[in-house]
Amino acid sequence: MPDQVGVREPLLTDDADAAPEQAFEQLGAVADAVLYEGYLLYPYRRSSPKNRVRWQFGVLLPRDWVERFGPVAPGISGSADSWYQQTECLLRAPKDDAVVRLRVRYLQMQHKQVEDADGSPVESLRTADGATHLSFDEAIPRETELTVPLAELLDGGRTVDVGAPGGDEYEPLPGDAGRIARRHRELRAATTVAAEPLAPGLFRLRLRTENTAEPADPGACRNEALRDALIATHTVLGGEGVEFVSLIDPPTALAEGARGCRNAFTFPVLGGAPPKSADGEGETGPAMLSAPIILSDHPQVAPESPGDLHDAAEIDEILTLRTMLLTDAEKAEARATDPRAARILDRVDSMPREVFERLHGAIRSLTPAASSASRTSGRSTGTRASTGTRASAEADRRVAPAPEPPAEARSAAPQAHRETLTPEPGVAIRAAATATHHEPSVPEPPAAAHSAGPEVQHRTPAPESATKAPAAVPAAHRETPTPEATATPQRPAWWQEGGDEGLSPTTDTVLVGDVPLGAGSPVLLRPRTRGADAQDMFLDGRSATVAGVFHDVDGSVRLAVTVDDDPAAELHGWYGRFHYFRPDEVEPLATTGTPAAPGRDHDRLRRRPQR
Repeated sequence: MPDQVGVREPLLTDDADAAPEQAFEQLGAVADAVLYEGYLLYPYRRSSPKNRVRWQFGVLLPRDWVERFGPVAPGISGSADSWYQQTECLLRAPKDDAVVRLRVRYLQMQHKQVEDADGSPVESLRTADGATHLSFDEAIPRETELTVPLAELLDGGRTVDVGAPGGDEYEPLPGDAGRIARRHRELRAATTVAAEPLAPGLFRLRLRTENTAEPADPGACRNEALRDALIATHTVLGGEGVEFVSLIDPPTALAEGARGCRNAFTFPVLGGAPPKSADGEGETGPAMLSAPIILSDHPQVAPESPGDLHDAAEIDEILTLRTMLLTDAEKAEARATDPRAARILDRVDSMPREVFERLHGAIRSLTPAASSASRTSGRSTGTRASTGTRASAEADRRVAPAPEPPAEARSAAPQAHRETLTPEPGVAIRAAATATHHEPSVPEPPAAAHSAGPEVQHRTPAPESATKAPAAVPAAHRETPTPEATATPQRPAWWQEGGDEGLSPTTDTVLVGDVPLGAGSPVLLRPRTRGADAQDMFLDGRSATVAGVFHDVDGSVRLAVTVDDDPAAELHGWYGRFHYFRPDEVEPLATTGTPAAPGRDHDRLRRRPQR
């Protein structure tokens, strides 16, 4: 991704009919984010513990080294070391002259060794100009592109070499103080791509990348074995006259074929622009990204992000602020660690005011959100919550002012760019966008808080004494009841004091169908087929136990659950780590809603002594 300071242009257009070539190239920014994810983490110093254990995704090592203790168990997550990576997906090609295009990309480790004037390796060296040079493991980006007719893939496929040469490079240091030696080993790897017909115009594409090298030492430690590895391996798929099918949300007629795809240590998702409207019939697209990091369909980088920080799961604004506040000594070490770290510091230290303000968030649309009933399928037996219209609430919101950058960052901003920016509506918010903060402009609760939703019941403990007098209410806040009925006091808005009074996750229940669910209730997980998190889809059909009923600030409800067959379920419950699902994403497993009393199955470790 570009490292220069500035606001990125939107990486995905709103034109769903964009040319396949354009969709293929537009995936490059997301692919770069995958390539360098975790490459170097804040505070970008070699001495940081986070930067001593690296290369966690898409690592393909020599087979003899990986299987020295036995075969590896295949899975779709690329966080496990392996010697191969397999992608299977469905594509539709109505014509015989269809062409498939693929690009295999990875990083090759390169060791940067600092040597003194005598040629002896050292960990660090300070030269006469005051610069410090550190030994460190860098990386070289590699890619191999292949374009092949679909007819050839149906006739046995093709295998292509995707390895990389080895080599040594030397850089003298000023004043004959020594030199920097950069060395990387030869990598041997191959990619095989083939296809098989499933129905007229429908095919299953199979792509397999393998590390074919012999390890220099089968008993070497992982850091040494990484010199023979493909790192952050991923593949971009496209073509002409072809259309790829989403494995997360396939059309109903292709669901069976999608379930038959076997992916190992990677998972393919659709690229290109997302559809402007969901028709409920599944998704297809002109390009795919098969990545070792599980993504949702149509991933993209937020246009407000001015450059890569190597931590896409973090908030750019927070990382930028923290990086600005590094001490001079910390910044000097980061610059000496790696050139990419030096570019991050240069970009942050010279960031204009308007670019920094954009990191605070953006309003992409002021249109009402679609109701949940229109977004979900009908297989769940639960009651579907309606979010209601939020147009009026959104219209009364504004973006909170961005925090002031440090003084040295403010002084670097040109005076001509100090004006306040207005958020630009019109583009749907993406998962990779920076955090957006809202602040009410009028003291009214959000409209969604009064919208229709699942019926929530509060199990309030009995009062300690029937004669206990209620707390005194100031005269200014007293309400006179009407003769017919006593007025129900309106709950304070979530941002006001007392907004969460009467809410108890361990005692509240929510109706799903005719069954009240609360802490201890057994349920079957049924994530939405559209709009669900990719991780949640792998829990479809699993049984779980409700740990609590939680209320969101917009009036919606979430069920915190622990998966029953998860070996770490008790430990997660102890720490308060749960999976969260909407009421319409679960099915009650009991016909009567009698949740277990708090303190039983779901929190058996609650009173375990701390150490």
